[in-house]
Amino acid sequence: MNIPFLDTWRKRRGDGRAPSAADGGDPDGVANMLAECALLRARVQELGVRLDDTPRSLEAIDQLPPRWRDDPEELPWLGNDAGLYLGTVIVRTVPGASWHLTPAGHPVVTLASGREIHVVEAGLEWAMSGSPQLSQVYAEAAEA
Repeated sequence: MNIPFLDTWRKRRGDGRAPSAADGGDPDGVANMLAECALLRARVQELGVRLDDTPRSLEAIDQLPPRWRDDPEELPWLGNDAGLYLGTVIVRTVPGASWHLTPAGHPVVTLASGREIHVVEAGLEWAMSGSPQLSQVYAEAAEA
């Protein structure tokens, strides 16, 4: 899923990495923008879950009844938000993890080991089928 506001990253850098403090970018601002996940936050709040950017909140999301699957128009947007939220939790809690863009403009998380996690794809798979669970993807990232 292409996210138009991320075009700024591609214009600033040819390598697809997120802007960093070293090159005059604002990685915290970009991370905060990716962390908004407004649709996901609204839907889970309706069910009594508060997203606090911790692995515990990923576990709570995994336990929700998948009512979003009843709305084929909302499902991809919710999955996108779930992936961005997963990435937000990883970047904020796993040392050395950071956001960057693929050449196609998709946000991914890169771990200190160099491994890339396509969090939006994981979020879409989770929204459509429930597997892999978001907390499972997080646990694998935290181990790497």
